Amino acid sequence: MKLVIKHLKKSFDKKKVLEDINFEFEKGKIYGLLGRNGAGKTTLFNCINEDLDVDAGEFYIENNKKIEKMKPEDIGYVLSTPNVPEFLTGREFLKFFIEINHERIKNVKSTDEYFDFMKIDKDDRDKLLKDYSHGMKNKMQMLVNIISNPNVLLFDEPLTSLDIVVQEEMKQMLREIKKDHIIIFSTHIMELALDLCDEIVILNKGVLEEVNKENLDNKQFKNKIMEALKEE
Repeated sequence: MKLVIKHLKKSFDKKKVLEDINFEFEKGKIYGLLGRNGAGKTTLFNCINEDLDVDAGEFYIENNKKIEKMKPEDIGYVLSTPNVPEFLTGREFLKFFIEINHERIKNVKSTDEYFDFMKIDKDDRDKLLKDYSHGMKNKMQMLVNIISNPNVLLFDEPLTSLDIVVQEEMKQMLREIKKDHIIIFSTHIMELALDLCDEIVILNKGVLEEVNKENLDNKQFKNKIMEALKEE
C-alpha cells in the first residue's frame, strides 16, 4: 500500500508554498519530513487531510495496483497542539471515541488496555483532561488516532513538547505500529528524525526530495541533509 502524491500545488495569495509535490510513501516505513520553519510541512499535511483545498494535483491510496480515493477514515492527523475535550476525563473521552467509531475499530480492547499501551498511569486515567499536561494531552490525541487504525498517520511535531522519557516511549510505540500504516513524521529536529525514521524527506522550495543515505556514514548523511536545508 502506498500514498501517492502527484503534482500537488498550493499557494496563499502570491506566495507559492507547495510548488510541485510528487512522492510515494510506502506502508511499513516511518518517513521523516524535514524542513525549516515555514517551509510548508503543516500546509502539506492540511492538504492531505483535506483541511485545505489544493490548487492543482492529486493524491490517493494505491493498494495492490488498485487506485482508491482518499476517505476521511484513511487519515489520522496528530497536531502539534493537542485538541481534546477538556471537560471529560481521559477514560470518558476514550469511551466516547470508541463508541462513536466502533464500526471501524478492529478488535476493540478495554480502555485500560489502551491506556497501558500508551503508558498512561492509572492515577491519570480518571482525571479531567483539562488537568493533563501538554504532553499527556498529546498522548491522548495520538492514542485515539492510532485506535481508529487509519491507513495514513500524519504526525506534526508531536514529540517536541514531551520529556525525554516519554519521547522514547512514543518512538518505540511508533516503531511497533509502523508495519500496519503509512507514517509521515514532520519535525524540524534532525536528530529526532535520524533516530526514529526509516527515510528522510526534505521539503525545500516547495518540492519534496528524498535524501538517500547510500554508502554515507552518519556524519556525511547529516551534512547532506544540512546542505539540502541550506539551499532554501
